[in-house]
Amino acid sequence: MLSFQLKRSFEDSIASNHKLLQHLPDGVNAPRSLTILNRELIVCTRCPRLVKYREQVAREKRRAYRDQEYWGKPVPGFGDPNARVLIMGLAPGAHGSNRTGRPFTGDASGKFMYPVLHETGFANQPSATDRSDGLKLQDLYITAAVRCAPPDNKPTPQELAECSHFLDRELAGLTNVKVVVALGKIGFDAYLNYVKRKGAALSREDYLFKHGASYRLPDGKVLLASYHPSNQNTQTGKLTREMFVKIFKQAAKLADH
Repeated sequence: MLSFQLKRSFEDSIASNHKLLQHLPDGVNAPRSLTILNRELIVCTRCPRLVKYREQVAREKRRAYRDQEYWGKPVPGFGDPNARVLIMGLAPGAHGSNRTGRPFTGDASGKFMYPVLHETGFANQPSATDRSDGLKLQDLYITAAVRCAPPDNKPTPQELAECSHFLDRELAGLTNVKVVVALGKIGFDAYLNYVKRKGAALSREDYLFKHGASYRLPDGKVLLASYHPSNQNTQTGKLTREMFVKIFKQAAKLADH
């Protein structure tokens, strides 16, 4: 009887994981290394606090999305695997990416950002609502410093360190990247830490975060800093559409050089 129960449990686990992998976000048709990475990423449970929070949010839901099935797992990167421009974000939004399973999809940040990406030639459409909405990115890939929604949008240093293992492998697979657009200081620092882990000697005094700042890094890439398109920044006017468009026009120009 025990062996039968164990066999049944094993079969249920395989079926569950197969179903999970079927729901990888579209747009990650990429080199084998990225495909393997994302399959490992979506079942990650390294950070107990983040696992608890992302799953709690997915169970309790927001009233407006009560009838929807939340993703509730780590969110893989999304976009063109041959991209020359990379967006480095902070983390999934609790009721945005944690619900839809795709970066900057279904929340206020995405509603602000995707029309700008469309205008500057990086996206085929200005809206992003769900993984089956037909959105495609051109010459652009989006990732984040942390892949699970953190409480109050504040990952801990330990959680950033745990996720850096996935980030290192992902960036190694994106071989054509020339420009990194960091959205917010956490994303900015996350990329600098990646460069340091690769062996470069960096002095933080030489790389100060401010909107519009541009730095040529030891790895040859250009790091562009932008305020994060959070509701707090866009509603207060700290980040305007004009400012954001200018960042991505600059990114496109730098990628061509």
